[in-house]
Amino acid sequence: MRLSASGAVMIGLLSVWCGSKTTLAQTNTQGIFRLPVNDSQMAARTDVDPRVRRYVLPARVVWHSGDTTVENPQALLVRRSGQVTLDASNPCVLRNGKTEQAGLLLDFGKELHGGVQIMVWHTKDNKPVRLRVRFGESVSEAMAEFGGEKNTTNDHAIRDQSVLVPWLGTAEVGNTGFRFMRIDLEGEGSFAQLKMVRAVFLYRDLPYLGSFRCSDERLNRIWQTGAYTVHLNMQDYLWDGIKRDRLVWIGDMHPETMSLCAVFGAADVVPKSLDLIRDETPLPKWMNGISSYSMWWVLIHHSWYLHTGDKAYLQQQRGYLTGLLDLLASRVGPDNRETLPPHRFLDWPSSENQPVIHAGLHSLLVMTLGAGAELCEIIDEPVTRGKCLAAVEKLKKHTPDPAGSKQAAALIALAGLDDPKRLNREVMAVDGAHRMSTFYGYYVLQAMAMARDHQGAMDCIRQYWGAMLDLGATTFWEDFDLDWTANAGRIDELVPEGKKDIHGDFGNYCYKGFRHSLCHGWASGPTAWLSEHVLGVKVVEPGCRVVSIEPHLADLDWAEGTFPTPMGVIKIRHAKNTDDSIESTIEAPGGVKIVRP
Repeated sequence: MRLSASGAVMIGLLSVWCGSKTTLAQTNTQGIFRLPVNDSQMAARTDVDPRVRRYVLPARVVWHSGDTTVENPQALLVRRSGQVTLDASNPCVLRNGKTEQAGLLLDFGKELHGGVQIMVWHTKDNKPVRLRVRFGESVSEAMAEFGGEKNTTNDHAIRDQSVLVPWLGTAEVGNTGFRFMRIDLEGEGSFAQLKMVRAVFLYRDLPYLGSFRCSDERLNRIWQTGAYTVHLNMQDYLWDGIKRDRLVWIGDMHPETMSLCAVFGAADVVPKSLDLIRDETPLPKWMNGISSYSMWWVLIHHSWYLHTGDKAYLQQQRGYLTGLLDLLASRVGPDNRETLPPHRFLDWPSSENQPVIHAGLHSLLVMTLGAGAELCEIIDEPVTRGKCLAAVEKLKKHTPDPAGSKQAAALIALAGLDDPKRLNREVMAVDGAHRMSTFYGYYVLQAMAMARDHQGAMDCIRQYWGAMLDLGATTFWEDFDLDWTANAGRIDELVPEGKKDIHGDFGNYCYKGFRHSLCHGWASGPTAWLSEHVLGVKVVEPGCRVVSIEPHLADLDWAEGTFPTPMGVIKIRHAKNTDDSIESTIEAPGGVKIVRP
């Protein structure tokens, strides 16, 4: 059968710091401990870290406490051996007086996941000294005291701590998301010579098989930033945030999965994460305690099967999938409206608007049961398939009101409950990128594409996600509001007098102030969208056996890129002629059929 493509697929690129894979040792002499040596064995184990370490030097010294307390801070920017020796050569010296305290702030140039190594030469009396270490996703977060009005926290990962570092030795500190790090020397009269401070970058060393370039460099940067954002969140499991929300949130995984498929192909972190939450959520419980997140689990499986064609993996979901679909199909009331229980959640910006939540949940239920019916046909579950289709027929008799919400309007359109063009004209396209959200912004873009408003969607991407780049972002944020940008400073500078702190002064709900994550995987949607709608790649049959290529260049002159499939990479280039017709060059691997609508 043909499986419909209800989601979007995308791409990403970070060739900086990505190297070749290392091969693991296999045995000890007694054969007591064997490490697997191939990817499939590695994926099945929980006692082997799938990530690699890479050292990253600071790019600049943003601030220091003054020449009397910090000598030669620029030495920390110099590449050295990484081994402490007896003789100190060109050290950075931290020296405390009675009232003066040494401190400095380093910028590693790009958001990273991991910690830092601090290498120390000589110290006072040749004894260990204490340093206060503060990580930050912004300059102002790294400079902030704990707590306070700007809500600096140690939630999920420790960002502010006092650590003991050795004389003639190295200390490794931290496991969080950060770009900036502040070091303060503790103790009156204390002294330390630093040889090197380098980030320990912890990530999955995967090739960027997908790519995207076009005639607009701003869109190129947005695509790359979205890809890098989701890459950083591919840790042991697929997280939503590397500083806070270091958890598997199934709903948040859907846009991440779509970006990941187009960037990396079928990375094992997706099924590993899906299975984790499945196994920890016995029915009739809802995943992450949220009914919509259980629906997203079904939709992710639908998208994953479409991209991979892995029927054996889908078969493994049979018992849980049919049980969940039975539960969801029972959540239709006599008035044909959804009756999903608390906790009723779409995204944070819509979380206080009950009519909007109903409209979104009703639409999500239609989408989920439709996708579930297709999956049931594949695994030969006709009874559950029939329940899904019957419930969809009831739900389609009720068209909810989007109540002015772009999120709700988008889901209504994607569920086929109302005319996408009308919803776009009356709701989604109103005010451009205002009232967007980083999570559901992806679905707004998808619905705008359904309405054939590709130009409007691209303008929203430039305005909304581009504004984060204008403020110094190297990854996309948990949430963002264009109104925050008025008179706001950048995240990579000390906030100038009279300016707003874009990180510490804003945020809502659970992400107020510095608790706000500046690297959230659910914000990677434009990467997926640009690959699907500008390059025009849409998977038509499972396993990418048939792929449709329908470019929408809008105001672009050209676009080119690659898209990974289980059979290899598709290479694509589109160029606009003087009469606005598009000339395309497409190279597909064997086993992939390309169709042109």
